[in-house]
Amino acid sequence: MDNLEKAYKAVKANNGAPGVDGETVEAFGQNLQERLSQLQHELKTGIYEPQPVLRVEIPKADGSKRPLGIPTVRDRIVQQALLNIL
Repeated sequence: MDNLEKAYKAVKANNGAPGVDGETVEAFGQNLQERLSQLQHELKTGIYEPQPVLRVEIPKADGSKRPLGIPTVRDRIVQQALLNIL
């Protein structure tokens, strides 16, 4: 649970955009302990499934665009928790 809390703080500090579900970091944090407990349960029992990634195009200096994938806040927390372990 400590790792998930550290991961949430890192995701919050990054202040990223919401993913395909539209949930912001602040909205996820409103019931933080409950949400992290649910996430921990899903990870431990093997029922966790990541959500689709929101695809957006961002402009490049030369005028073209490049694709960017934005995961949900929940998925970013899991990714950060794994990175913390590695």
